[in-house]
Amino acid sequence: MTAPTNANEQPTSRLGALALGAIGVVYGDIGTSPLYTLNSTLTHDGMTVTPESIYGVLSLIFWAQILVVSLKYVVFIMRADNKGEGGIMALMALAQRSVRDQPRLRWMLAILGIFGASLFYGDGVITPAISVLSAVEGVKVVAPNLSHWVVPVTLLILMVLFALQRGGTERIGKLFGPIMVIWFITIALLGVSMIARNWHVLYALDPRHGLIFFRTHGFSAFIALGGVVLALTGAEALYADMGHFGKKPIRLAWFSFVLPALVLNYFGQGALLLSDPKAIDNPFFRLAPSVLQIPLIALACVATVIASQAVISGAYSMTREAMSLGYSPRMAVVHTSNEMSGQVFVPWVNWFLLIMVVVAVLHFQSSDGLSAAYGIAVTGTMAITTLLALVVARYMWHWHLASVIGIGALFIVIDVSFFSANLIKIEYGGWFPLALGVVVFAMMTTWRRGRELVLREIKQSGLALLPFIENIGQHPPLRVPGTAVFLTGNQHSVPHALLHNLKHNKVLHERNVLLTVEILETPVAEWSERIKLIPLEGEFYGLELRFGFGETPSIPLALTQCARAGLPFDMMDTTFFLSRENIVADRRRPGMAAWRDKLFAFMARNAMPATAFFQIPGNRLIELGAQVEI
Repeated sequence: MTAPTNANEQPTSRLGALALGAIGVVYGDIGTSPLYTLNSTLTHDGMTVTPESIYGVLSLIFWAQILVVSLKYVVFIMRADNKGEGGIMALMALAQRSVRDQPRLRWMLAILGIFGASLFYGDGVITPAISVLSAVEGVKVVAPNLSHWVVPVTLLILMVLFALQRGGTERIGKLFGPIMVIWFITIALLGVSMIARNWHVLYALDPRHGLIFFRTHGFSAFIALGGVVLALTGAEALYADMGHFGKKPIRLAWFSFVLPALVLNYFGQGALLLSDPKAIDNPFFRLAPSVLQIPLIALACVATVIASQAVISGAYSMTREAMSLGYSPRMAVVHTSNEMSGQVFVPWVNWFLLIMVVVAVLHFQSSDGLSAAYGIAVTGTMAITTLLALVVARYMWHWHLASVIGIGALFIVIDVSFFSANLIKIEYGGWFPLALGVVVFAMMTTWRRGRELVLREIKQSGLALLPFIENIGQHPPLRVPGTAVFLTGNQHSVPHALLHNLKHNKVLHERNVLLTVEILETPVAEWSERIKLIPLEGEFYGLELRFGFGETPSIPLALTQCARAGLPFDMMDTTFFLSRENIVADRRRPGMAAWRDKLFAFMARNAMPATAFFQIPGNRLIELGAQVEI
């Protein structure tokens, strides 16, 4: 069995190709933010397009990209890779592992991580909607009479995007990478051409202009931060997609190509506004000569489709991690690459995101409306990511407390400032991703708590294993040839399936294996920890198989490796027994609120069967029902 390839361990010959793929997938979101950021920031209530406000906003955008994207995410956060995997769920597992002996802190980190992951799904809905809408709205610049086609065309483009997802991130990256290279070169050249006419705009590189902006505009400058954060969208997806391409290609692409192109375009728009403040209605498309505006609109539409890929693929990765860590019901996961273990497609998530994106477009109708909904989910996730990374830095990397406090203070002040500025948007649309995040959070915590209650009930109602084996030895039943594997969550009690088999069939197999599957807090399990075998009396065995949360667990494949542990398996002579729990909500039992009991029972009924999730062949399986009250 060959270990899956870690994206960070790719040979040098593939670095350029992976960097190209990263440009196509990872940087699509942040790469299309110039379409709407400057317009949204300089047109909110109380703001006027003056040289002082242009210099101030440009300065804030530039230094936000340096401090948040470059320093925080690309340099600091990406160091916290959980054996190649990124994203807030992987970071949560890493943080929890660094404080194993502090259960209360582990619980708090779990709540933070789950809520941050829930907010990320809100980002995954808003990003495709606002990106594609903002590009299609370029039609209003060249043909205002076609404005009524903006929403239908946007919906059509989004449906095509989600239909392409089954092809996989690697194939999409190969297709999208060259297009995004053209996009970044184009926006950089547009910016350079305008900067050359008004090079004084480069004064905005001085951070003092941002400070002057706050001093002269007061509360309006604070509100403007809600627009500035639009220039950072995609930073969290950058980290979540680290398992798809690896940190080196992502860093190379950012510093050598993406960042310079973005800065040139933002400052080019600023130079245009210094010359013509009326261009604020759509400064991005007005950078281009009229003859090039239609081709630019077409390129922008393609680029925004690509932009949505970063959060969509990040949502797939996060869902797989949530399933493995026990925070989500089991779903079908399709691996789309034979070389990169992190590249996956989750059909159920794909449909969920598509439906919610369509709802968002139909409700808000324009990129201006969606910009009000944007930001709160992104900044909330950013703040939580910072807190989790600081825990890792302190307890796993053993940084000095003063260093953690100093770096933490810088990043937390920035995160809280952006988050606070976006709180004002709640009544204007910010409620949408926030409500979506709360729903996902409720589902994830309910699933986790429900599984704990089910395991508790099974343990309480089960018979102790060792006395049972001793009794079997004293009163042996009929033994039949072969091996029986009983899936159980508790190695110390008799599985229900074994009791039912003995009670109704009056027989036992020659060998009986009690199998427990454990998902570790690392993406890939080490070979030395994959198998733990405990021989018991009477040809009974306790067997624990361990997988990383970034792996797709295959029990039959893992059993073929048990020969080296002293327990060979002949799969043609092995039968799997599994108890399928029928969850019944009982209000009289303590544990969860009645609505959560019913929600958990619904999710359990619709979850992917454990047999399919663990790839157990149906012709070697016997399932026995068991009713569990929670």
